[in-house]
Amino acid sequence: MLGNRIKELRKENGLSQAQLAKLIGVSQKAIDFWERDINEPKASYIVALCDCLHVSADYLLGRKDI
Repeated sequence: MLGNRIKELRKENGLSQAQLAKLIGVSQKAIDFWERDINEPKASYIVALCDCLHVSADYLLGRKDI
């Protein structure tokens, strides 16, 4: 679920994986792995993702809808 949310929100914000990666300070491969649910971002990256994608951590983590 987390991977799908990241991918969906990234696309809604008109960002490529490389652009999002640069904004939060990770590699494009990290974004790819997160979106495919191979790995999960650590807490500091979840905060950065929320800031860049304009959502709450609860929404990103599937705890509630917008």
